[in-house]
Amino acid sequence: MPVKPQAKSTPSAPSASASVPNAVRTIKKYPNRRLYDTQTSTYVTLAEIKKLVMEAAPMVVVDAKTGEDLTRSILLQIILEEESAGVPMFSEAVLSNIIRFYGHAMQGHMGSYLESHVQSFMDWQSKLGESSPALSPEVWAQFMQWQTPLMQNMFSGLANPSQNVMAQMQEQMQKQIQKNTEQLLGVMGLRT
Repeated sequence: MPVKPQAKSTPSAPSASASVPNAVRTIKKYPNRRLYDTQTSTYVTLAEIKKLVMEAAPMVVVDAKTGEDLTRSILLQIILEEESAGVPMFSEAVLSNIIRFYGHAMQGHMGSYLESHVQSFMDWQSKLGESSPALSPEVWAQFMQWQTPLMQNMFSGLANPSQNVMAQMQEQMQKQIQKNTEQLLGVMGLRT
């Protein structure tokens, strides 16, 4: 008997209800201040949006009426709630220094500077977590003590804008981060 050729199957398109991993999730904010998740077709709270952020789920918050992007506003609202409850992350001095950069010639650089260093910190934290799952509170406290002079030096170096401040800041931060990392790894017995 001759073998009948198989028809080529084409992959079927995903249904509208199927969720696509890494697809940007859209949250709509209505005038009554309610937030609607279009992926799950449910109303959500700021706590649930915070959970999405913690899971690194890509999302955008838009005004339901105008389509205006409100993501930054919602993220700032979450930070405000976190700062108001429990132990705040930002001291008054840090917040004051950040406010002082608005309208300053270095404003544009400050955002990218903070973003790159927070990302470096996150990468370092992730790498540290992989190599040493049990980080003692003492070692963490010692690391945080090293960070205070680092931040003070960063802001004091910006007081004299006549020099090439950005290059100096980056060089100083890189040296300090390298020194702190080496010291911390030494304390933990994980020399690189």
